[in-house]
Amino acid sequence: MIYLDNSATTKPFQEVVETYAKVASTYFGNPSSLHSLGMQSEGLIGESRNRIAQILGIKSNEIIFTSGGTEGNNIAIKGTARAKQSRGKHLITTQVEHASADEAFLQLEREGFDVTYLPVDQEGRVSVEQVKNAIRPDTILISMIHVNNETGTILPIEEIGELLKSYPQTLFHVDHVQGVTKVPLDLKKSRIDLCTFSAHKFHGLKGNGFLFVREGLRIDALFHGGTQESRLRAGTENVAGIVAMAKALRMSFEQDPKRKELEQLRHYLITHLKKLDGVVLNSPEQMAAPHIVNFSIPGVKPEVIVQSLTAKEIYVSTKSACSSKASEPSRVLLAMGISEERANSGIRVSFSFETTVAELDQLITGLKGIIPELLEVVNT
Repeated sequence: MIYLDNSATTKPFQEVVETYAKVASTYFGNPSSLHSLGMQSEGLIGESRNRIAQILGIKSNEIIFTSGGTEGNNIAIKGTARAKQSRGKHLITTQVEHASADEAFLQLEREGFDVTYLPVDQEGRVSVEQVKNAIRPDTILISMIHVNNETGTILPIEEIGELLKSYPQTLFHVDHVQGVTKVPLDLKKSRIDLCTFSAHKFHGLKGNGFLFVREGLRIDALFHGGTQESRLRAGTENVAGIVAMAKALRMSFEQDPKRKELEQLRHYLITHLKKLDGVVLNSPEQMAAPHIVNFSIPGVKPEVIVQSLTAKEIYVSTKSACSSKASEPSRVLLAMGISEERANSGIRVSFSFETTVAELDQLITGLKGIIPELLEVVNT
């Protein structure tokens, strides 16, 4: 099996799965309970919070545990907008956000907020100047994805954060789900107020994530009940998932020296894709994450490519996994000015630190066998 869909989800580390099983079976007490089993569970949550904070260079009280990226984005975006609306109702984002952020902004528009969706250039990037020109006196939030989940394009988060030092009343949220462990980001230096993470993107388990909320910042909760997670995320914590997530994050960061190898793999794949007739590259070659390559075979349905490769036990994807079953063209590629035909045939290949050149060679060989036959059908 050759798994090249790591942007959709990564395979959990075996040690992470074992940690989850041990905690789930041994430390099963409700962390809100006052007895010793509950206190043990609460202690494990605190220890995990401290470890994550140490890895990211933030404070432990700035971490809110969630169920993943979608919930984190919704809490950050809706929670900030609703909490700060007395000061203003203008929000800024981009046209290439993950569906969980994009849909959150559409909901806020229905609630009466004014949202500016910044257009992107042909590489899927916005400029600092665009952001500066869009800011108004009533702008309360700027929210952007760091690494685009479909193309791997890196947005200039650090530079935008530097700009926002001059706008202290405007909060800055970053979706770092695709970038964490692959593309470095200093939360403090980038003047980020809120930042979203998801465990299953760095070899943790699905259903776990966390949201960085800068100390002193107050935003509204989405749902209510208990006092967990500083009253920002009510509900009994997933203790085993949290402990496993902290371990997965540590183990993933320990693979940082392999980042150069990912860059080399990306260059290798792009070089060979450009030699294939009918293939057009959608991802930028520069200023992009080292683990994502997006390309199109215009005129060919992407699901046909995916299923043909699946038959060879090679697994890739079309667009974001959250939107891959929808038949419409990728809105991210359309926003980049790519034609509807290309946007309707995008394929995403995404690596992990375990991906090898030999695996990419098999992908390339598989494509060489599939593409000519499909193009012949299209052209007849």
